[in-house]
Amino acid sequence: MAQIVPVVLCGGNGTRLWPKSRATRPKPFIPLVGEEPLFIATLNRCGDRDLFGSPIVVTGAAHLGHVEEQMDDANGEVIVEPMARNTAAAIALAACRLSADDVMLVCPSDHHIADCEAFNVAAARAGELAREGWLVAFGITPDAPETGFGYLKQGDEIGEGAWRIERFVEKPDRALAEQFLSEGGYSWNGGLFAFRAGTFMDELEAHRPAIAKSAREAVAAGHEEGRRFFPDAAAFAAIESESVDYAVMENTRRAAMVPVAMGWSDIGNWHALHATVPSDDDGNTVRGRAELVDCRDVMVDTDGPRVSVIGLEGVVVIVDGDEVLVTTREGAQKVGKLFGASNQ
Repeated sequence: MAQIVPVVLCGGNGTRLWPKSRATRPKPFIPLVGEEPLFIATLNRCGDRDLFGSPIVVTGAAHLGHVEEQMDDANGEVIVEPMARNTAAAIALAACRLSADDVMLVCPSDHHIADCEAFNVAAARAGELAREGWLVAFGITPDAPETGFGYLKQGDEIGEGAWRIERFVEKPDRALAEQFLSEGGYSWNGGLFAFRAGTFMDELEAHRPAIAKSAREAVAAGHEEGRRFFPDAAAFAAIESESVDYAVMENTRRAAMVPVAMGWSDIGNWHALHATVPSDDDGNTVRGRAELVDCRDVMVDTDGPRVSVIGLEGVVVIVDGDEVLVTTREGAQKVGKLFGASNQ
């Protein structure tokens, strides 16, 4: 059976994880969970050569140096986007570089997955469905009424461990998220997908023909430089920015899902990271030099200065060089609003 080609999407600046994540070295390329950057962890998860082929990384020029610094010198291709045009266009570029029958596994580069074996099992099942013509989303088993993610509603069963997607649900409010959990049959949309390259381009052609046309033109007129591939900038610039969910997955009649519990987190903010990394009996997490007294659910991450915290609960303290962030757990969602020239 043909290998699954990991397509690793590597863009954005991760401003909600400032000050550790900055424009000069954004979220995928810094160690947040353990000592390994999230980008390297993503590549390593797809390292089983019996299951996965060499990866394709889609990134922008701003991240190219980080990608090539952390990527195996002899392993994979790097598509360098002329400008950001969201996930539908990025995936289309990779699809146009592959054969129609190749199965793509679309992976964000900045997510954490604790259970790699569960990931591999889900990827193998998704690959089987993709070869049958399905466009498959990983349905992340929810463990909380999360309001920061979109949801997938499970439809009819189409085989062992696989279901049609009845509908995509926008980020719900708290009451609706709690209802989803109590009812069952709902999963988080984690942004991981599998489909044949040809199937994806056929669906993109059907629902967003202009994006498909421009992507094909950009690849046809592009050029290679070693492992790098540069799409034609003029053709790519004509593409309208749109996510793969809106452009394809919510429109196709062939949308399927593979539910999976694999310790997934998008590490979307400091609170999400705090919930992912190990903590003590009081829920406190410390990296670097710090002392906590009478604290609960406190996270401290410092790269130098000693931090002392006394009598606080639900607080995050981050020190990176000469920048210091102090926020409540609730305020962690708003860190991106600080982002500006002074934060880069």
